[in-house]
Amino acid sequence: MPQQSRPSGGASASGSPADGGTPADVSAGTPTPRRSEGPRSRPKNGLDRYFEISARRSTVTREVRGGLTTFFTMAYIVVLNPIILTSIAGPDGTPGADVEGTVLPFGSIAAVTALLAGALTLLMGIVGRYPFALATGLGINALVAVFAATQLSWPEVMGLVVLEGLLITVLVLTGFRKAVFEAIPAQLKTAIAVGIGFFLAIIGLADAGIIRPGNPLISFGIGGQLAGWPMLVFVVGLLLSSLLVVRKVKGALLIGIVATTVLAIVVEAIAEVGPRFGADGAENERGWALQVPALPEDVVGSPDFSLLGNFSLFGGFERIGVLAALLIVFSIMIADFFDTVGTVTAVGAEGGMLDENRNLPRSQPVLLVDSLAAAAGGAGSVSSNTTYIESTAGVADGARTGLASIVTGLLFLVAVFFTPLVAVVPSEAAAPALVIVGALMISQIKHLTWDDMSLVIPAFLTIALMPFTYSITNGIGAGVVSFVLLRVAVGRRREIHPLMWVVAAMFLVYFALEPLQQLF
Repeated sequence: MPQQSRPSGGASASGSPADGGTPADVSAGTPTPRRSEGPRSRPKNGLDRYFEISARRSTVTREVRGGLTTFFTMAYIVVLNPIILTSIAGPDGTPGADVEGTVLPFGSIAAVTALLAGALTLLMGIVGRYPFALATGLGINALVAVFAATQLSWPEVMGLVVLEGLLITVLVLTGFRKAVFEAIPAQLKTAIAVGIGFFLAIIGLADAGIIRPGNPLISFGIGGQLAGWPMLVFVVGLLLSSLLVVRKVKGALLIGIVATTVLAIVVEAIAEVGPRFGADGAENERGWALQVPALPEDVVGSPDFSLLGNFSLFGGFERIGVLAALLIVFSIMIADFFDTVGTVTAVGAEGGMLDENRNLPRSQPVLLVDSLAAAAGGAGSVSSNTTYIESTAGVADGARTGLASIVTGLLFLVAVFFTPLVAVVPSEAAAPALVIVGALMISQIKHLTWDDMSLVIPAFLTIALMPFTYSITNGIGAGVVSFVLLRVAVGRRREIHPLMWVVAAMFLVYFALEPLQQLF
């Protein structure tokens, strides 16, 4: 693949208008100059020097704006994580109960989720100094909820999450995780960024109810129509945000989220739409997907931190045996390990922060904080925490440094005490930002090699499986395994990095996990 050299810390790789860049002039076939090109400014003060704000051609205003955008795009996790962890019924049929019948406290999950997201995102900003935000990993939380409902008590499964996080931390400290990150070929790294662009778009469309489970796979809206007030709010938000982006309005995505939230509050006050799922489980197809955008009676809530430290490090081994427990640790580790690889690559690509080999400069601190976050999530008893792909929304709105993460982290800490207020922003208001960021990210597709099918097929599988299976890990795994196999098939074995063989073998075990669990 011909390498595209790009300066670290330059303008958005997609020429994001939100960062002041100018999109490529397609009609002329050549890109127009971006405003951020040219000599870098000298640091203005200690804050500027530490976060390299001027060096990455940013400003404090952009960083604050980007941090706000990231927070509002991912604040849903404070409400969604307790919903997921308490929705799966235990052996006695009680929702949120583990194998011992213990029911998880909804309020404590919400409070600790916000607390850890804030603390870990602050740590990422200070130590990693990149605009990455962290919170409880979606997908992983559903996985551990199933284990708790069918095989382990909640403290026992959280103990396995802690062990998984400590294992990844060891891999970081030994340099293995960074080595794997850099061993992935540029073709696959580009495909990862493109695949995540489509993945973000599908997340946004699904959150807004535009696409839903249907026959045979997915359906458009309700009965093939955009029916209901929440969908209308999303469409208005998408059009408004798109208009702001193409007009190069600063803070376009943040303005879009706030304006759409206000519209949603007005709509709910007049139409009284209500939630999509009621307390009795009955579905209101035309209801709000997650949060109902109504002003809360109580703005401030007293946080419940009773779940902190509620884990048993080796209890899972005693209950289900060493091999079965190790397979659970391995499955969580693979998801954590490669979700972060995909997220860092995608966010770095969107912000123009990758080097000529599509690697993130000085990535070791980022990977270390992310690894510790996995263990911290288990210790906090709210599931593994990881770097969030929604960070791309903040980057698309101008963020380039860890200062943006400081802003996002502080807002999550504030949310610990204001969880009722956080719940005001409906997913229909945040979803337009995800769709637009997805559109920005797929422009990376121009860097792919198209004249070698042994490179095209792995890239295609990576791009396709991420949105279709709702998993970054599945997309990376399919790309890695097929890349190794097809490069060998065309006699290009020497071009495969030795670590790619190790990663391919790990993914083969990961994909065969179900029969292995049955075996042991």
